[in-house]
Amino acid sequence: MGKLIKFLIFLLVFGFMGLVAYAYLGPFFGANFAPDQIEVREPVQLPAK
Repeated sequence: MGKLIKFLIFLLVFGFMGLVAYAYLGPFFGANFAPDQIEVREPVQLPAK
């Protein structure tokens, strides 16, 4: 049971390190994480007293 827990912790640590490395190095290899930017205009009616 202890070996299984150690293996799961090992996978968790290396998976986290891989995710962080992908986040930092991804843009160098063509991965674009930025959302598409569009301008949104919507009229607003304010109540007049």
